[in-house]
Amino acid sequence: MGKANWLVLLFAAWTMTASAQVDVGPYVRKDNFQTIEISPDGRYLAATVPKEDRTGVVVLQRSDLKVTASFALGKNSHVDRVWWVNPERLLISISEKFGLLAKPQPTGELYAINADGSDPEILVGQRVTGAGPGTRINSKKQEDVAAFMVDELRNDDKGVIVSVWPFSADPYTRAERLDVYSGRRTVVARAPVQNAEFVTDATGDVRFAYGAGSDNSNKLYYRDGRGSEWQLINDESLKHRREWPLGFSSDGKLAYLQSEQSQGPDEIVVFDPASGKRKSVLRDEVVDPSVVLYATDGSPIGVVYRGARSRTAFFDEDSTDALLHRKLEAAFPGQEVSITSRTDDGGLALVEVASDRNPGDFYVFDTRAGKAAYLLSRGDWFDRDQMAPTSGIKVAARDGVQLHGFLTIPAGAAPKALPMVVLPHGGPFGIFETNAFNTEAQLLAKAGYAVLRLNFRGSGNHGRAFRQAGALEWGGKMQDDLTDATRWAIAQGIADADRICIYGASYGGYAALMGAAREPALYRCAAGYVGVYDLPMMTATDRRKSKSLATFNDEWVGTDTAALAATSPNRLADRIRIPVFLAAGGEDETAPIEHSRKMEAALKAGDTPVESLYYSKEGHGFYVQAHRIEFYQRLLAFLDRNIGAGRSTASAATD
Repeated sequence: MGKANWLVLLFAAWTMTASAQVDVGPYVRKDNFQTIEISPDGRYLAATVPKEDRTGVVVLQRSDLKVTASFALGKNSHVDRVWWVNPERLLISISEKFGLLAKPQPTGELYAINADGSDPEILVGQRVTGAGPGTRINSKKQEDVAAFMVDELRNDDKGVIVSVWPFSADPYTRAERLDVYSGRRTVVARAPVQNAEFVTDATGDVRFAYGAGSDNSNKLYYRDGRGSEWQLINDESLKHRREWPLGFSSDGKLAYLQSEQSQGPDEIVVFDPASGKRKSVLRDEVVDPSVVLYATDGSPIGVVYRGARSRTAFFDEDSTDALLHRKLEAAFPGQEVSITSRTDDGGLALVEVASDRNPGDFYVFDTRAGKAAYLLSRGDWFDRDQMAPTSGIKVAARDGVQLHGFLTIPAGAAPKALPMVVLPHGGPFGIFETNAFNTEAQLLAKAGYAVLRLNFRGSGNHGRAFRQAGALEWGGKMQDDLTDATRWAIAQGIADADRICIYGASYGGYAALMGAAREPALYRCAAGYVGVYDLPMMTATDRRKSKSLATFNDEWVGTDTAALAATSPNRLADRIRIPVFLAAGGEDETAPIEHSRKMEAALKAGDTPVESLYYSKEGHGFYVQAHRIEFYQRLLAFLDRNIGAGRSTASAATD
């Protein structure tokens, strides 16, 4: 074993430092719940509740919060969303994910249960084993389709509109009415394009379909109503933009679309089907619409923009809904306020209030009395006043491209000469950082570190051109952006140039190790969590999964094996001379553990100090709380030895 590795073991003994003593328990604790929906009559609340390796739903009486029903499936199965179809019947969609950080994969299964816990049924999906009305059973006596919610049908207490996807590559989907008691389905529309999603009008009639085949080129179709012919109104391959429908105006005469632009953020346009004309109604200078706001009748009324700070914008600022939102925002200054659900009569609204220092509080707002009553909080163990503040930043990249991101500073600290952790996000394409409460950034700030999170090119929320600027730039301009932002923090006097570490998960792990390889003098340590480090291996695996994923890899990651190898951290290990910490799970299907093992072996071959933490039964992100606690304790100790208080202690011990 080389001298460097002996020093790693020696430094590990120095744990009596500020960051090593941070209690990570509150930061790995599961939220009390994720979402809450109020029933149409206001009597019940349906809350999704995360457990260690699954997510369930509980129904509570609003009057006393007594649990009246609960529902959950097995390991890796998660309640994705819930909808009240009527005051007593709850519809539930399911997703699966294999690891805490894995992207949830909807299974297309829909279950239903009554508010009192009676009559639980699986209505559609692969776990349906009986040939009920409208179901189609295969030779294995299973239903080989997936279904996804399209419209709750406000005026139909027994039915909803769902999109039905056959289990085949790039299928032509269909819209069907689903009876939420019997499971019976009847076809109401067939898609003119593969992998289509549907949008209905206020009467529940299917009017839009949009999707893409294996070429990943999106097409948008419109029709006047049932029995009418589909009309192609946007083709991405011809117009070089994507458009997707948000919904119809209350009178059904106009539709709202989100439309990409050749430069800059997306805009909201109003589309007149009668004339075919479009008119711009909303556009931010910096960011895309992030959340669409809807009125009680289901018509879109505005959007939320999540830039340096969140803001709402309405199609009609003088409308009743807009005035209600403004009143709520005034009552909770400095926080993002959203109405998550309402009763059918509009008398009660469930309001969520959140910010960079608040993971989320819920109130029941009486719209007639104008009063809000506190209900529940997501993470009530956090003291909002003691959380670290996050602010938006703007950085000019070396080629002049404007970059945006967020800087979290330890509570009470001045933004001057701080040890800093650069935290690149995963994905990478289309994913983006916001000013919302970030548990990991809060943990690192609690340990005394400034935390820099950047929307490098390829990220979402800044328009089509910015996202596409990341294509074929793994290890290239996307990496340069992180470097430029790090140097910006040094130049601003925020970060101590001698105490900066780069750490990330998934793609962020790749970026962390590439940063160490490309900028050996900029960072003092690097940490990768469930990362990918060998691009030829990653693309070869992905290409075998589906034609559309193969097309995506070709267009966004690349086909030149030599170039991919030249931007693979495990093949550049000889350039990495700083300490490295790797963590991975043996059941990870997104970033298989072989990536981390190859990375570790290559570093050891060059006598670079490297630590690792592997769990054979974990996936893409650790589920088990004890494992998460150990991971973050190890990460904090690693940071402490290299850029924290322990760095000076360990250095003194070796003088």
